[in-house]
Amino acid sequence: MLIPYQQLPQETLDNLIEHYVLREGTDYGDTEVSTESKVAQVKAQLKSGEALIVFSELHESVNIVSKQQFQAMQAQEDYEYQRIE
Repeated sequence: MLIPYQQLPQETLDNLIEHYVLREGTDYGDTEVSTESKVAQVKAQLKSGEALIVFSELHESVNIVSKQQFQAMQAQEDYEYQRIE
């Protein structure tokens, strides 16, 4: 289930993004990028629709994923549902 970032309290959104950034440990190349810069990048991606906040009912967890990852997850769920029928 998608959660619009605008519906989250600002403090909750900030904590979610910071947790995501610290957990991901994304490689930004040779240049050191501050946590604040990474958080700003993720916020920009959420605002542009490049990244989405997703709640997993199965895992009872919230995560940030790219739009492409979300579409792939949806396609996989559709495929699995069709196999069951």
